[in-house]
Amino acid sequence: MAKEQFSKIGYVLAVAGSAVGLGNAWKFPYMVGENGGSAFIILYLLITFLVGVPIFMAELSIGKLSESDSVNAFRKLAAKNKNLWQLVGILAMVTAAIISSYYIVIIGWVFKYFVLSFSGLPSDIDSSKVIFNDLLTHGLGEQTLYFVIAFAACFFILSKGVKSGIEKLNVWMMPSLFIMVLIMLFYSMTMDGFSKSAEFLLIPDFSKISFNSLLLALGLAFWTLSLGMAAIITYSASLSDDTNLATSTLSIVFINIALAIMIGLVIFTFIFEFGATPSQGPGLVFISLPTLFAKLGAIGQILAVAFFAALIFAGITSAISIVEPFVFFLIREYGMSRRKALSIVGAGIFIVGFLCLLSNIENVGDKFMLFGKNFFDFLDFTASNILLPISGIGGAIFVGYFMKRDALYVLFSPYMSDFVFNTWYFLLRYVAPVCVLIIMINELLKVFNG
Repeated sequence: MAKEQFSKIGYVLAVAGSAVGLGNAWKFPYMVGENGGSAFIILYLLITFLVGVPIFMAELSIGKLSESDSVNAFRKLAAKNKNLWQLVGILAMVTAAIISSYYIVIIGWVFKYFVLSFSGLPSDIDSSKVIFNDLLTHGLGEQTLYFVIAFAACFFILSKGVKSGIEKLNVWMMPSLFIMVLIMLFYSMTMDGFSKSAEFLLIPDFSKISFNSLLLALGLAFWTLSLGMAAIITYSASLSDDTNLATSTLSIVFINIALAIMIGLVIFTFIFEFGATPSQGPGLVFISLPTLFAKLGAIGQILAVAFFAALIFAGITSAISIVEPFVFFLIREYGMSRRKALSIVGAGIFIVGFLCLLSNIENVGDKFMLFGKNFFDFLDFTASNILLPISGIGGAIFVGYFMKRDALYVLFSPYMSDFVFNTWYFLLRYVAPVCVLIIMINELLKVFNG
């Protein structure tokens, strides 16, 4: 089997595509606005480089040095206890597949609103709430249709492989996403709400920085780099030897933060322009924004189409990155064809995704509650707050304590000074695992304390 490799730019855009997801449209802007504006951005960047980047480079080293899937990577690199360490790779791979199942459901919602942008968006908040809630609680047929469309789009791209599918998609979609967001940003600059949006997001207010802000920044840095999902390991296994590992990592971080800020400026310009209230979560995108676009008439319709198309691009690039590790494992481990591996993984994701879809359907979702949560919310909580942190800590500890330091030095020394390498190694061993553990414990305590 011929080995497929990413080009330099293909790798950067593929990983950036993995990092830039639907959460950039609502989670990042909201956190920034509610936690001190640019003061939070500074905090986020600090945490990103102290915690996120060290773990990112650890996962990169696992993938690059092993040139294997996430499971066999740990087997190959572990000096002893190979069967124990492979569990970290299995956990990351399975967790990513779980996340992809409900993530594709949300992409389906975005497809719904993309189509709605052509036919007519709701003109007021009340009717917008009715449309969204009706979709979730009564729109079984409609949700299923858009879920199938989103699922088919993701798996069609994956069927084309690394070069013809994943890389080709990201080389086209990521610049397109950037251009669409940039056009919307330029238009938003002509509106009165832009100055308020810029103030909301960019003016530092250090009085709003708290210990909770630190925890939020830690969690955000972890998630926005797609850590603990086996995606970085898997993509790095197909990385060409002439790729500058340092500049590639920095490019990915820059693209992620730049797009998040740009999307935030666009969203909150519309929010402030029409006197709406910033809200966290899907309500911002699926309830508030459609009504704001509708108030702009024809230009609003054009902007809505561009916005939801951009979200589809962001969602699909993220989804394929977290499905690929499982597919890659089946191909490498059992010699399966890509089509057969996709069929197996796809069947599992489709079933779990459909159960997530049913979770909000009236008189259906309450039939399979787990620990007081519907199936969708239970999977989201378990994956985000338990499985991913464990996977992230596992990878950091493995590279920091159980991989040969000399091998890591040979890998990274062409791209960084000894001082930078030693700093990275220190942060990986002593700072990153502790910080991620704090995130996990804090989130669990919040649940147990109500």
